[in-house]
Amino acid sequence: MKYISILGSTGSIGTQTLDVVREHSTEIKVCAITGNNNTELLKSQILEFNPKLVCVMNEEKALQLKKMLPTDIKTEIMSGMEGLIAAAEYEESEIIVTAVSGMIGLKPTIAAIKKHKTIALANKETLVTGGSYIMNLAKEYKADILPVDSEHSAIFQSLMANDKKAINKIVLTASGGPFRGKNSEFLKNVTLEDALKHPNWSMGRKITVDSATLMNKGLEVIEAKFLFDVKPEQIEVVVHPQSIIHSGIEFEDHSTIAQLGHPDMRVPIQFALFYPRRVQNSYKSLSLTEIGNLTFEKPDVGTFKCLKLAFYALETGGTMPAVLNASNEICVSLFLNKKISFLDIGNINEKVMLSHTPAEIDSVETILEAEEWTRRTIAERLRNNR
Repeated sequence: MKYISILGSTGSIGTQTLDVVREHSTEIKVCAITGNNNTELLKSQILEFNPKLVCVMNEEKALQLKKMLPTDIKTEIMSGMEGLIAAAEYEESEIIVTAVSGMIGLKPTIAAIKKHKTIALANKETLVTGGSYIMNLAKEYKADILPVDSEHSAIFQSLMANDKKAINKIVLTASGGPFRGKNSEFLKNVTLEDALKHPNWSMGRKITVDSATLMNKGLEVIEAKFLFDVKPEQIEVVVHPQSIIHSGIEFEDHSTIAQLGHPDMRVPIQFALFYPRRVQNSYKSLSLTEIGNLTFEKPDVGTFKCLKLAFYALETGGTMPAVLNASNEICVSLFLNKKISFLDIGNINEKVMLSHTPAEIDSVETILEAEEWTRRTIAERLRNNR
């Protein structure tokens, strides 16, 4: 029996992780779950999976959830960062699925690493902002980090029978999002509703917007650098609209190994939960003859500048990736609330980065200070532009 905690059980990755648990209920037990404020869904998850600990980030919602539960339910309800860290550190849990969105995942992931847990990493912001600091911490505490993102899982799987030192380049595939092939003139007038219509994947709102700007791929570039210890110039992004080849590796002998499958996040989630074992499931089998054609294009980094900014942040190093990530989180939130335009996301990110002097990361405080600097800078910029 594998015992797991799920940070962000009410989100897209979290609910799909619970689908995997249902598929393998005799082999996986959920010990702890966390959510933001969706108390109705958390209640149904508690009644179905009977976790011992639940955290609701909003304290008022946590009290509300307690009142919603039958009196015979013994699940402990906590709130805030304290509860999130408690779920990450939960003694019985062996694997922590970090499925929360944003930098809020940083502290609980570090806490889990220090408790020698295996991290099933779906919160890309942890490595984007923490980079070498996080990887060195994992090595120090002998905590395994297993990627859940379909692209990084594909790279991880492609490496399994090969020497990491033999990597020539990583081929990171991107769907291109809903605006593939469009130019800047077209993007001036796109709406939030347009940006949320992803052609292949069903994801949360923030990551769907990131996919539309290609920032999601940029963040994955940064994450890949630290996960697989490669140089930025060893990462090639290729637009692959069908999302069947999830990524691959070209080795020094110029042979390429890639992982293929339908765009179904339950597959990489399952792989992380059962690694190194492969187990059967009821998901759809891949038929290449049904698909017929697989196509590939170069990304348009002129129109979709967020991808170019991610490479720049990676090459600059220090706190620059953390600033880019924080700026993007803020800008996407503003866009989701219809306060800025789609193109403003990339433009503001660029201006914030150009005004930042990066510092070396030697603690989690350095990362959080960079985030706070970014928030102040954007707030000031927005005030001055009014």
